[in-house]
Amino acid sequence: MEQKITTPITKGLVIILVLAVIDLIGGFAHLKLERWFSWVSTLVLVAAIIWACISYASQLKGDTTFGNCFAHGFKTSAVVACFLIIYTLISIYFIFPETRDMALEQARKQMEEKGNIPEASIDQALEMTKKFFLPFTIGGVLLGTLIVGAIASLIGAAIAKKNPSSPFDNQLK
Repeated sequence: MEQKITTPITKGLVIILVLAVIDLIGGFAHLKLERWFSWVSTLVLVAAIIWACISYASQLKGDTTFGNCFAHGFKTSAVVACFLIIYTLISIYFIFPETRDMALEQARKQMEEKGNIPEASIDQALEMTKKFFLPFTIGGVLLGTLIVGAIASLIGAAIAKKNPSSPFDNQLK
């Protein structure tokens, strides 16, 4: 009896649930905009994609290739990216609507701390960011998740135990 392989969609849904819980904890604890806190989600995503690749190879009992392991991990990260965009929109509009204003205020403080940017330029930059906040956020989530997912998939595919059988092995016997 052949063992059933857990699909990238199932793994992606589990990963997005974990990431959503981490985001909710960060939001309610007012840690969401802390620089170190953003790395927590990234590290969890990397570990989860590596786990997805290793789990895939394990379920196939090592009868897979580097490319197949990588593809499984990247498909999983693509599923995570899609659902993370949906979660991000829900989070920004319904759960934590103050996020945009807090992010803009933090950006203002960072620009003012540099000291060499005129006030008019800061206002103009923040006005532009406010207009395009949603496309910037969606693009950042999509690209960030896929880039991190690709790197984690490479690592996971390299770590996973692989011992692919050749279709010619059976002919020699």
